[in-house]
Amino acid sequence: MTLSHMREEKLHSYQNWIFDWSGTLVDDLAMVLDATNHVLGVYGKPLLTKKEFQARFRLPYTGFYEEVLPDVPLSELEDHFRAGFASSAASGVESPLLPHAQDFLKFLSQRGVRMFILSSMDARAFDEHAKDLGVKHYFEACYAGVLDKREQIHRVLEEHHLAVDKTVFLGDMTHDVETAQHGGIGSIALLTGYQSREQLLSVTPDYLIKDLSELRQILDTTPTSQ
Repeated sequence: MTLSHMREEKLHSYQNWIFDWSGTLVDDLAMVLDATNHVLGVYGKPLLTKKEFQARFRLPYTGFYEEVLPDVPLSELEDHFRAGFASSAASGVESPLLPHAQDFLKFLSQRGVRMFILSSMDARAFDEHAKDLGVKHYFEACYAGVLDKREQIHRVLEEHHLAVDKTVFLGDMTHDVETAQHGGIGSIALLTGYQSREQLLSVTPDYLIKDLSELRQILDTTPTSQ
């Protein structure tokens, strides 16, 4: 990806990096699809293919479930989802980190930036995965189990005294980009997760980048200017 010099320099200016989890650092799409289809199956609804799921699923996930299973209490749906997630045929891989994720987190850590998590992933599942995968220590604070990230972004900024012009949110869904815009911070959309290039472009992220390897290459080859 070719960026203008000004946009490259802006990337280097970010000292606070807020990460989504699923589809951004961890490849858990198969498990989430299995869990979602488990929920649908409990209520006799047609199951979704991967392509159908990626086209229809959105955050906050309350909106998605209001569409496919109206009038079912969210707590009930979440209980079935957790059961489906735990029994997923893909659970044996334990939601592996996406390629380049470990290296990218280490790279940012060596640069002395501050890192945070803001995710809709169930808080207990996130905590277990982050510890098992050996990455939790990279994050100064983790906000997991968040239904609507737009309602939490200002809390993250305020609690940690993060300057908006030095902060960026990195995610794989339109909701992540909208969250960054709501908070007045930078947005980086990755093509490694749940939504397509076209879906992500529809909300105009500041950067649309293929994967963390490409992002590191940009940061690694451009002179730092702060």
